[in-house]
Amino acid sequence: MSAFTDSVRKRLRDITEPPPVIPVLRLEGVINADGMGRRRGISMARLAEPIEKAFAVSKAPAVALVVNSPGGSPVQSSLIARRIRDLAEEKNKRVIAFVEDVAASGGYWLAAAGDEIYADRSSIVGSIGVIAAFFGFHDFIGRWGVERRVYTAGERKLMADPFQPEKAEDVARIKLLQADIHQAFINHVRERRGPNLAADDETLFNGDVWTGERALDLGLVDGIGHLRPVLRDRFGDRVRFKVFGGRGGLLSRLGMGQGRLGHDLAAGAVEAVEERAHWQRFGL
Repeated sequence: MSAFTDSVRKRLRDITEPPPVIPVLRLEGVINADGMGRRRGISMARLAEPIEKAFAVSKAPAVALVVNSPGGSPVQSSLIARRIRDLAEEKNKRVIAFVEDVAASGGYWLAAAGDEIYADRSSIVGSIGVIAAFFGFHDFIGRWGVERRVYTAGERKLMADPFQPEKAEDVARIKLLQADIHQAFINHVRERRGPNLAADDETLFNGDVWTGERALDLGLVDGIGHLRPVLRDRFGDRVRFKVFGGRGGLLSRLGMGQGRLGHDLAAGAVEAVEERAHWQRFGL
């Protein structure tokens, strides 16, 4: 009889006091623009609708971000983080970020959109810096008797051409661009993390990475913890989760859409190699 009574009470409670629902926005993969046929990773275009839906969940006391990204485009990182913050302020929602394997470079830019950041002890966090990588083919094409002909209007239009010898002025110009982007990244982290950060800026912003445990000491995260236990502790055992975003189905993960199977398979394979390279920088 007691068990029956408890069951009835639970049902009545669920009707009169429904459990809180926390929207969970998954930010998973390499951050890139949608151009060039890309169908993988994180971009503003792919996430615009999931972000809107997550913040539209009625009576949600907070929105959770699950970040698992080795980085990518600084512009896309900025667009997504800004949209999350705009909606958080508009809807008066607290944003709680959780790092899985890695929140590095642009991935940390996204995590910093949270009012709080939690990580696993072994998560990889940081890489607050900017990287540009190129190949040089001028010796190769010269050996094979290939002559490249390029005509431009504007003396800087052919900057860092991989088929010409590296020029000191090109390197200087790239480093200047990187410095501007790096400063924007630093400003974002300082704005979001504020007094939590350790005082040693040179260490924090030199592009290095740390485990979640060390990131806690540096003020890059607020605690060690995982989504379900942290949010159940805060909002009660009855809390429910509604997931938005994340990876698509198998064909989507291989970079294939409807039709043009051969073309999509080839493009998806190239994207998969590029994505793998991003993850392997952090041993993942």
